[in-house]
Amino acid sequence: MAERTALLERPPALAPPPRSLTGLLRGLVRTARPRQWVKNVLVVAAPAAAGRLFTQHAFVHLSLVFVLFTACAAAVYLVNDARDAAADRAHPVKRHRPVAAGQVPVPVAYAVGGTLGVLAPVAAAWLCPAAVCALLTAYLGMQLAYCVSLKHVLVVDLVVVTTGFLMRAMIGGLALGIPLSRWFLITTGFGALFMVSAKRYSEAVQMAGRAGATRALLTEYTTGYLRFVWQLAAGVSVLGYCLWALEEGGVPSAGVLPWRQLSMIAFTLAVLRYAVFADRGAAGEPEDVVLRDRPLALIGLVWLAMYGLAVANW
Repeated sequence: MAERTALLERPPALAPPPRSLTGLLRGLVRTARPRQWVKNVLVVAAPAAAGRLFTQHAFVHLSLVFVLFTACAAAVYLVNDARDAAADRAHPVKRHRPVAAGQVPVPVAYAVGGTLGVLAPVAAAWLCPAAVCALLTAYLGMQLAYCVSLKHVLVVDLVVVTTGFLMRAMIGGLALGIPLSRWFLITTGFGALFMVSAKRYSEAVQMAGRAGATRALLTEYTTGYLRFVWQLAAGVSVLGYCLWALEEGGVPSAGVLPWRQLSMIAFTLAVLRYAVFADRGAAGEPEDVVLRDRPLALIGLVWLAMYGLAVANW
């Protein structure tokens, strides 16, 4: 009887769609997760913080780094979906992914992912400073290790995903030879940990009682622990930003107002606003929270304006 119930509850298998070159290309693009490419905009973080964003040299190099990082991320997504195809077919949502649904054959996903994973570091070695190539290679190796085993290791999975965000923020500075301050690294790192742990917390809340259906490791975490992590990370990121804003570095500001210090208010409000969604268990898709919540978007624009005025010393 139990076996019969399990069969009834299992999602019906999807019939593989007819394949065509156009459908295959669309499937490959979908597997590369275009919506996730917005994360790679973090490559401008360090140059923006240093006030070296709006030059032709910066534009060319950052555009190249963005493309290379996107290629590495796409390679990881393709390999991950190819590896998890069998498990994804048993999932009510993931079974619609192109590889699991049969739109993209598993060997093709592996081949395209492997090609991107080789070409991106090689192009970086040819066109970028050695530090950029090293960071891209390290990111690729770390993410592939995450796909194979690290995503099943408690706490390490949070660290790996957080480090991926931190690498995105660092690589723009390395591409332009900009020194990375300790406050920049602390704020960025713990800000990323805040969003990653809030996402895990939201998934655990939404999938209470069946957490393993979406992410097996969620069964090992408690919501109390994940809440502790995102609250800790939020506090450290705000503290790090405030210490940066209050550190004058011996250079007096010639601006009309102390925009650098005032930006602490907007930054803190942004973290508090995002924490509302985290507390509700509604931060499962960070990009949706950031782009769809108008108050948060407004706070972000105010912070961006203040930060820009501080960098411009206006």
